[in-house]
This record gives sequence, C-alpha cells and structure tokens, in this order.
Amino acid sequence: MPDVEQATERSHLLPLLAHDRRFSAVQNEADANSILSTHVSKEEELLATTSVGERLPYNDYTTIDWLHDLVKDSFRSRIIHAQPGIRGHLGSAFESGQGWIAAALIGILTACVAFCVDVAVATVSDWKLGYCDTNIFSNRENCCTTRHPLGATNTNLGESCPAWHMWTDDYWKAFGVFVGFALAFGAISSSFTMLTKSTLPTAAPGHGDKSDRLTEGGDQGVVGKSIYLAAGSGIPEIKTILSGFVIPHFLDLKVLVIKAIGAVFAVATGMCLGKEGPFVHIATCVAYLVGMLFPKYNENGRKMRELLSAGCSAGLSVAFGAPIGGVLFSYEEISTYFPRKVLWRAFLCSLFAAMVLKALNPTGTGKLVLFETNYGISYSPVHYLVFVLLGIAGGLFGGVFCKANFWWSKTFRKYAIISRNPVFEVFIVVLATGLLQYPNPMTREPGDVIIKNLLVDCRGESEAWVCQQEAKDGNSKYLGWLVYGTLVKLVLTIITFGCKVPSGIIIPALDAGAFFGRLVGQWITTISPGIFAMVGAAAFLAGVSRMTISLCVIMFELTGELEYIVPHMIAILVAKWVADALEKDGVYDLAQAVLGHPFLDADHAMHLVQGQQELVQRLIPPKKTMQDITVDVPKDNKISKRTLDDKLEKLKERGLMDAGLVLVQDGMLQGYLAEGELDFGLNNLGMYWESTARIRLLGEAEEGDLDLSMFVDRTPLTICAQAPMEYLVEMFGKLGLRYICVVEEGSGRVVGVVIKKRLVVWLESLKG
Repeated sequence: MPDVEQATERSHLLPLLAHDRRFSAVQNEADANSILSTHVSKEEELLATTSVGERLPYNDYTTIDWLHDLVKDSFRSRIIHAQPGIRGHLGSAFESGQGWIAAALIGILTACVAFCVDVAVATVSDWKLGYCDTNIFSNRENCCTTRHPLGATNTNLGESCPAWHMWTDDYWKAFGVFVGFALAFGAISSSFTMLTKSTLPTAAPGHGDKSDRLTEGGDQGVVGKSIYLAAGSGIPEIKTILSGFVIPHFLDLKVLVIKAIGAVFAVATGMCLGKEGPFVHIATCVAYLVGMLFPKYNENGRKMRELLSAGCSAGLSVAFGAPIGGVLFSYEEISTYFPRKVLWRAFLCSLFAAMVLKALNPTGTGKLVLFETNYGISYSPVHYLVFVLLGIAGGLFGGVFCKANFWWSKTFRKYAIISRNPVFEVFIVVLATGLLQYPNPMTREPGDVIIKNLLVDCRGESEAWVCQQEAKDGNSKYLGWLVYGTLVKLVLTIITFGCKVPSGIIIPALDAGAFFGRLVGQWITTISPGIFAMVGAAAFLAGVSRMTISLCVIMFELTGELEYIVPHMIAILVAKWVADALEKDGVYDLAQAVLGHPFLDADHAMHLVQGQQELVQRLIPPKKTMQDITVDVPKDNKISKRTLDDKLEKLKERGLMDAGLVLVQDGMLQGYLAEGELDFGLNNLGMYWESTARIRLLGEAEEGDLDLSMFVDRTPLTICAQAPMEYLVEMFGKLGLRYICVVEEGSGRVVGVVIKKRLVVWLESLKG
C-alpha cells in the first residue's frame, strides 16, 4: 500500500493522474506539469473514483459539505488501518489518539495565553490610578502584598502600602489622569483592531440574484462587506464557523495575537466589557492552529469543527476558572454539532487548561476560584420570592439591553462619521465611560474587582469599603451609588457592546446584576446581601445571553457556593422566560443578525417554519435562474467548453459561491457540479483546450478528453417539491447539506435546487 500523501485543505484537487490517458493531451505542457504536481490526500484520490466525487478546498465564506467530509474521513481511516506490520499498528494508534493529544495541547497553550493576558490586564488597568515604585510592571495588589503570579501566595493584604503611589492626591487631577489613560488605552486597542480589517467577497443573508427579490422566488443583489476580525467577542462568528461556514482568516495567528493585545488595553480602559468573550475566540484560534498540525483535522472541515468545539470550552475554563462550565457553555451556547466524543475531548481540553492556569497562578492566590465566598448561612423558602424578583429584573434588563443594543447598532453606528471612523466611536465611548464611572467609587474599579467587592460578606470583621458603608446608620448615599451603578452599567453596556475593540458581554452583565442584587439585599437583613448580589449577577447575565445550565454551573465554580445552586436555577430560568417574552433572540443571535453572517439554527428555524405552512416549492429558484444553472447533458455525456464558461460567468454574477450546475438528461437528475470545482476545471485545466472543445461531465473518459466527471457529485440528495418545509429544514440542519435538489411530484424530474444560504435568507425574511 503506498504512503498516504500529506495535503492541506488548501491543496489543489488533482489526483496522481500523470499517467492517466485522460490527461495525455496536456502532459507535454510545462504549465500542466505544475498543476499535476499539486495533489490531494489519498482519500480524495479514491473519492474521485466513486459516485460521491472529489472536492476542491472550501472557498472563503462557503458552506462545508458535512456528508462528503464524513465519507472522506472514512476513506482516510480505512487507508491507515489497512497498513500492515508495526507501522500500521503505530499509525492506527496515532490516528486514534490524535484528538486527545490535540485537545491537551489546546488546553495547555490556551492557559499560557490567558496567563499573559490576565497579568497584563491587572497591571495596565491600575496604571490609570498610580504606579508601583518597586516594579512599574506590578499591579496594585501585587505591589502591596507578597501575592505574585508563579510564586507563593499570601492572603494578608495589609493596610498601608508605601510602595504604591497615586499619580496625584487631588481629586480633579486624578480624574483627568484616569480619563486620559483610558483614552490612550482605547486608542491603542482600537488601532490594533483596525489591523484585522477584512473584506468578505460574498453575499450576506438577504442577498443573492440581482434581478429578482426573494419574495418573488429569487434573491437580492450581491453586497460585499468589511469586518474587523479581532473586534467584539468573536462568539457570533465562531457559531457561524461551527455551523459549517468558512470565514477567511478569522482563526489565524495574527488575529490571535491582536485579539490578546487588544483585549488587554480594551479592558484596561474601564469600558463596560470583559475579556471572557475574547478568551473563547483566542481558545478557538489556538484550536485551529493546533488542528493544522494534524492531517486528520487539517484536511477535513468536519473534523476540524469537532476540534474547534472542544477548544471553545478551554476559553471559558481559563476565563472564569470554570472547567465544567466551559464544556457546558460550548455545548449549550456555541456548537451546533456536539457528539459524545467531542464532549469527552472538550472535557480533557478544559481540564488541562484549568490545571495549567492554576499552576501559573496569574492572580497570585493559588486558587482557581475567582470570586470565592463563604457565607456560612442558608436561605429559607421565603427567599424564593426574592430570587424570583431578581430573575424578573434580570429578564427585564436582558430584554431591554438586547433591543436597545440592536437599535443602537442599526442607527448610531450607521452614521458615516461613526461607520467610517471606528476609532472615533471608541474615543467617544471611553470618554463617556470615564466621565460616568469615575465619580462612583464602586464603578471606578475593573469589572471583575467590582463583582468581588459586591459579593463580600459583611457579617464578619470585614473592613471592605462596601461593609463600612453598610455599617453606617444613614447610608442613603451608598444606596444611591448602587442605583447609579446599575443604571450606568446598563447604559454604558448598550453603547459599548459592538465597538471595534475586543470585548465580551459577560462581566458587564454580571456587574449590573451584582449592583441590583446588593441593592435589594439592603432591605433583607436575614441573610447576607452578597448572596442576592451573586444571584442577581447570574439573573442579569441569563437575561442577556439566555444561558441556563452552563451559567448555573459557571456561577457555582466562580464562587464555590454549592449551597446556592437552587436560587441560581430559579433566577436564571425566570430571567430567561421574561427576556424571551421581550426579545426572542439573545445577544449573540442579534449580533449575528447585525454582522450579517449566514447561520442556520435548526431549532429556531423549525420554530419559524412551523407557523408558516409552506412547501419546499416556495424556495425553488425562478425559471430564469434554473435555466442558467441547469445543464442538459447530451447522450455522449459531453458539453462545449464555451457553454460551461457562460454558465460559470452567470454563477459568479449571483455571487453566492455555494451554487453550482444541475446536470440532467431527459429531465432526470444525473449529478451536481459545484461552482468551485467548475471554476478550477475550466480555468486551471481548461486553459489548454480551445473554447470549442467538448468537456466530459458524465461517463468514462476517453483519451484526449477534458474530463471533469471526477468533480461531479453523482449522488445528490433530493426532496419532493410538495414536501413540507419542515422536511427541508430538518435535512439541512441534521445532515449538514450544502445543497439539495428539488424534484417534481410523480415524475421525479428536476425542478429546482436549494442551497443552504438560500434557506438562511428566507428564514431571515420570516424574522423581519
């Protein structure tokens, strides 16, 4: 058995056919030799001989073919396990262990990146207030204690700190320094983010054919768009990628580095954002880069997405020290395909990330729990009413936030001065944040410090500022600060989320909920108000993100309070119900709508079509489009090159990139030739033939033929035009199809073809 040839997903798709008589006509051409020198892996070569056909590497922003990649992986596995002797046994063992090795590497590397970001954020954030004269790169906590990353820990924080120097003791001067540093950090973060600008040369949902509108059976005009790959949390884009679409360069090393640097300075500004969302993007970038080292994942889009799903769990694991919550987050919130083997590898990946991060000890506490609490008191049934109240408030906050942020993105960010100058928008938001947050001593700190302060238990001998205020008889000013903090967090988070800097929504939502929960706790003296701050934080985040099970586990791992799982469950469920009543989509779904990424959520799609009573024939392209994409193959199975050139030009005019040609004989379906393969065959191989040459699309090739039959999928899935739309949604959602051919009831003749993007466009129109 010959060796398996190593190839990448970007390799050209020609098998070793240098001695095949079909290509004898071009073997004497020097350029043909360079084409033939670029090959695909062994399993793709074998697929060329089957009715499935081989495929080119996926184009940018197209849909992967889940079924084809499944068969491709089966071929690869059979080749490896068929090798005899010790080499075969070693190859089989490595094949079985690649996933586990890759998962462990992802966890380790993600933890290392997170350690660097955590330490840098703590230091840079404190520069707005002062500096450490013993070590300028030390943050305030490390400067004032013996608590250091990578070293021993000491929990004695001390009362005085001569080594830490404030920039000035004057309030107004300190105010100006604070805002000045914040503006500088914001400019640095957004400037780095601008380096990742990318243009997507494809249609967004709602766009397709230029001539016909979707409501008439067609699509709409092609519109390109620009995105900043390092901006935002990256979670909407990752969901799009994991659903089967290809976003170019989104997981490259350059984006990873800029995302990490940008997140440091973005969080240091004090804006209402967190680094937890970007950590998910960073972890997914690490997973992609590690996967490129393993042929099993590098050559297969389906297998790569399994690895990316596992990698996502490491992001939340290092962000919150919540390894189990990270696995559940990947399953519940991000992944659309999550079989049990992915669950196991995500578990391992998250475990290694947590282990390494604890050993690196970025916080200097030696603990993985970020907001450890020990209230030492339980709740009574009467408090269930309070937890329900917190859930209602969280749902209202989440619903209002989602609607307002969506409106803000569709209005304010459409102004030319804002859309053309993203750095200017960041400047405005940072300025507003500094002016509104600095006067309140509770919002002046970084987001994670705010949560830690609000969860404090004052029943013991705590000298925290919060406890000092609550110990006073007249604490109306303190209550005002809590109300002010809740409202400011809501307003600032609305205008911040979506700015062109790396940013997450998790910490701001937790901050707002902790403020409100602490406020409610002032009137309930039977248990610590920190408990209500903790439950309120979970409720507000549930209202914004609609997370449920994963959020409950994350809150347990964040605080170490197993006793309060039931209150968290109550508040989270109530918050989700209330938020769903106000706005059916969570923040990540709305972000996908704003960004215009094609995403098929099978559950939401099924909910939409169940109220429509539509048939598959609703999505059949118009007659002119079908004429453009249908090829009536003669009995000799050949078609003129000029005809195919014209067909390809019309496909490119549509701009969908996932489209292709339907091959028929006497009206009966014979196969499907995708646009990418057609383009390659005509422009790379076909350059050596005259435009009058005839190209073989079906049947056995003869000497001298320009043969594209190996690219034809001769087993396309079909569906009856009179089938309910639910059938179509289920097939696309569960099977991961790129396209499906529509046949006439009774005769079985081809009447149309539906690609995945077209279905997504139609579903988007239903939402509108």
